[in-house]
Amino acid sequence: MEKELLIIIPAYNEEENIENVVNFIREKYSQYDYIVVNDGSKDRTAEICREKGYELLDLPVNLGLAGAFQAGLKYAHKQNYSYAIQFDADGQHRPEFIEPMLERIKEGYDIVIGSRFVNERKSGSLRMIGSRMLTVAIKLTTGVRISDPTSGMRMFSKPMIEEFAKNLNYGPEPDTVSYLLKNGAKVSEVQVRMEERQFGESYLNLTRSASYMLKMMISILLVQNFRKRA
Repeated sequence: MEKELLIIIPAYNEEENIENVVNFIREKYSQYDYIVVNDGSKDRTAEICREKGYELLDLPVNLGLAGAFQAGLKYAHKQNYSYAIQFDADGQHRPEFIEPMLERIKEGYDIVIGSRFVNERKSGSLRMIGSRMLTVAIKLTTGVRISDPTSGMRMFSKPMIEEFAKNLNYGPEPDTVSYLLKNGAKVSEVQVRMEERQFGESYLNLTRSASYMLKMMISILLVQNFRKRA
């Protein structure tokens, strides 16, 4: 039986946030299915999920965001979902924007990005300068302008779910979006708002953010030219 939408929530050491995030979805947006993918957390994330009876995919080791999200997409593929959305476990993503993203993807898109900058300007912070550079790099290599390439709130169609689930080197990153665009995928953006992280610290500090942006730039401008689609 085909199911409509799965919210995939990768979680690594999110014991302070996971309860608020999942409870809000269960109470206010119960029309959507969800799965928490515990990415080998060292804190009580998995324990809390089990205590609360949350839908849980418990990975025995830390795979990183790409691996955890891909595990969620494998689950979505196996369970025959038509759409899946990546949803942060730290409280930054807002579920009220899932519906407009779902409406957009049903217009025939492969990927819909929840973008902070469709109608709003980016700030002048170093991180936003990096985001602007990625926007330019994707535009140069694909001809498509993605205003918020680093947004983690991305929705995928059934063909994309299958492609991510069956291919080892697919991660939910700007370079993969760029690669798929070059191979004919249709991508759209929907204006969303995001919250600040509720508790805990983000993995991406200033040094890691700079390293990440540089890695993505090199991948988009150079590496993706040699990547082969399975």
